[in-house]
Amino acid sequence: MAALVWLLIPLVAAIGAGLWGGWAGRNRKTIGDGSELAGYARFREAMEKTRTEV
Repeated sequence: MAALVWLLIPLVAAIGAGLWGGWAGRNRKTIGDGSELAGYARFREAMEKTRTEV
C-alpha cells in the first residue's frame, strides 16, 4: 500500500504540470500595439528630419 502512495506523488505532479502548462500556454487577447507603433513612427520621422537638416 505504501508503494501505491509513492506512485501517486509523481502522478499528481504530472497532472499539476499538465494543468499549469495548459494555463500558461493559453491564447490571451492582445491589447494591440497601436500607440507603440505610432510613437515609433513619430520617432523615425523626427530622426529623419534631424538627419536631413544637418
